[in-house]
Amino acid sequence: MLLLVLVSIVFLDQITKYAAVKYLKGNNPYIIIKDFFQLHYVENFGAAFGILQNKKAFFIIVSFVVIIAILVLIFKGNYNFNSLMELSLIIFLGGAIGNLIDRIRLGYVIDFISFKFGKGYNFPVFNIADVSIVISTLLIMTMVLMDRYEM
Repeated sequence: MLLLVLVSIVFLDQITKYAAVKYLKGNNPYIIIKDFFQLHYVENFGAAFGILQNKKAFFIIVSFVVIIAILVLIFKGNYNFNSLMELSLIIFLGGAIGNLIDRIRLGYVIDFISFKFGKGYNFPVFNIADVSIVISTLLIMTMVLMDRYEM
């Protein structure tokens, strides 16, 4: 089951990025809800919010370390994680792998989901892998803070 979740996240991430390249790259943003939600192709050479631009090797190394750490935690750790913690770690892993594929293959991460809040604030553009990482991080933090991650 967990392997299916992992493969599904990576596949969904990569197929949506493929569609972003095919349909959005070189075009104006595709507006879904005016002044709120659009699909907009962006090549992100940094991390979240555009920090650490052009640090490809750094991000690849960090991604590998995180991926290995998660695999060790799940399969070799002395923890008796509950099913929600295992699922959260797998979702995080799927997001990390999705963005790592881009960094190795392209040298940047493809982002395309864009939210605006009126005419004032543009939230940073993101992708499915980013969503997976953020949601799983919130779940993991909540379980750790509430001490609810073990069976």
